[in-house]
Amino acid sequence: MDTTDQQHLHALCRSADLLDSGLAVPFDVVYGGQTCRAFAIRFQGQVHAYLNRCAHVAMEMDWQPNRFFDDTGRWLVCATHGAVYAPDTGACRGGPCRGGLVKIELLEQGGVIHWRSQYNLKPVEF
Repeated sequence: MDTTDQQHLHALCRSADLLDSGLAVPFDVVYGGQTCRAFAIRFQGQVHAYLNRCAHVAMEMDWQPNRFFDDTGRWLVCATHGAVYAPDTGACRGGPCRGGLVKIELLEQGGVIHWRSQYNLKPVEF
């Protein structure tokens, strides 16, 4: 990985912090100029991250802090209207949703998970 790629990576958490179908790790991003919550999860051994914004109505989805999975651990569910999303793609799989969740690219290496900024997705500056 070259220096330019590393400038776009932002450390998020330790790999051990994400368990399959377990609690999410939240983080803040600037998406399209607006500060938003995002979350990272692990599903079937792979890490994924999305904006915490339902595709039905732009509301945060967790039904308890950092809890997005249903009781089966198979689906991500919006607590407000019950929209259901595939954890590995963010695609809508049921309920009142249009399209899917906004995916954030993750990289897991050396026991650390990083998220990658893009033209419309930046870290929050303090």
